[in-house]
Amino acid sequence: MKQRPAMTRFLDAGDVAALVRGEGVRQAIVQVAACVREDFLRWQAFEKSARLASHSPVGVIELMPVSDGAQFAFKYVNGHPRNAQYALPTVMACGMLADVNTGFPLLLADLTLATALRTAATSALAAQAMARPGARTMALIGNGAQAEFQSLAFHAMAGVTTIRAYDIDPGATARLMRNLANVRGLAIVPVRSVSEALSGADIVTTVTADKTRATILTPDMVQPGMHLNAVGGDCPGKTELHVDILRRARIVVEYAPQSRIEGEIQQWPEAPVSELWEVLSDAAPGRVGDDEVTVFDSVGFALEDYAALRWLHATALARNAGRAVELVAMPPDPRDLYGWMMAADPLDPPAATALSRPMPSEAMTS
Repeated sequence: MKQRPAMTRFLDAGDVAALVRGEGVRQAIVQVAACVREDFLRWQAFEKSARLASHSPVGVIELMPVSDGAQFAFKYVNGHPRNAQYALPTVMACGMLADVNTGFPLLLADLTLATALRTAATSALAAQAMARPGARTMALIGNGAQAEFQSLAFHAMAGVTTIRAYDIDPGATARLMRNLANVRGLAIVPVRSVSEALSGADIVTTVTADKTRATILTPDMVQPGMHLNAVGGDCPGKTELHVDILRRARIVVEYAPQSRIEGEIQQWPEAPVSELWEVLSDAAPGRVGDDEVTVFDSVGFALEDYAALRWLHATALARNAGRAVELVAMPPDPRDLYGWMMAADPLDPPAATALSRPMPSEAMTS
C-alpha cells in the first residue's frame, strides 16, 4: 500500500510575510518572476480557463483555477475599491495547491501578499521584452498597495532608476517615498499630475483602483517609444486607457479570452494581440522599433498564481515555515468516515491537535 500523504501545509498571512522578509522583497520578486517565466514557457501543458467572477456594484469576487496535469491550483480573490472605509485591503486573496494524482491539498496559503509579488513580477517580465533598451524612468500612476512592489520589480528587473509618482491622494505618494527611502539607486520623485508624471518617462505603469471606465491616459500624453504597463483595468467596466491609444499600439495580454472581457481591450474586443507566452518564447515580438508604443494589458491570470503558490510551497519547505493542519478528514479506514467522526473526542478534535504536532516531512510527490 502506498504511503499516505502528510498533512496540508498552512501559511497564514504572517507566515507569508516572514518568508518574503527572509528572502528579501527584491529577491522574492525575482524568484517569483523566474517561476512565472518557467510556467508561461510551458503554456501548452496547462489546462486554462478565464476566471469565474461574481460582480456586485461595489466590487468583484473571483475564483481562478489552473492545472498542468500534475498539480492543480486555484485562488480566491476579491477587488473592492471602497474597502478603505472599512479599514480593509482593496484586494484580499487565498489559494491552494493540490496533487492531481490524489486530489490531496498540499498547500493552503494567504495570497494577498503573493498576488502583489506576482503582479509586479509579471509586469517587469513583460517590460523586459517590450520596453525600449535603456529605459530608466517610469511614471507610476496610482500609489496604492501595489506601488512599492511595482517600483521594486522594475528597479530590480528592468533597470528603472527613477519613479515619477502621482496619486490623487498625496499621502499615498508620501508613504511610497517613506517605504522605499533606503533602496539604493532608486529615486522616487513626487509630481502633481498625470501629465507631469509622464514627462520624460520611458515606461508608464497605471495601477488605479476605481471600478469605472476611467481615462487616466489620453493619446496626446503618450510619446513615441513609450511602454505602457496597464494594470488597473482588470474587470468588466474598469479601464484606464483611452481606446485610441490601443489602436496605435502593439498589445500583449496574458490570456486573450479573459483579457477581451476584463482588460483594456474590452473597449476594442477584436483588437489584434499577442499573448505573453508568445513574447517570452520569441514566437512573437514585444516591440519592433524604438518609436513603437507598446501596451501590456495586464489583468492577472491563474497561471501566475500557480507560479506564486509553487514558489511559496518550495520556499516554505526550505525554511520549514508554516504548520501542518488536518484540512481534510483522514480516517484510518477511508471508507469509515462516520466511525472516525463518532470516535473522535469532542474535547480534543483532530483539527486542534494537528496544530501542536511537529511538521512532518512532505511525502507527496508531484
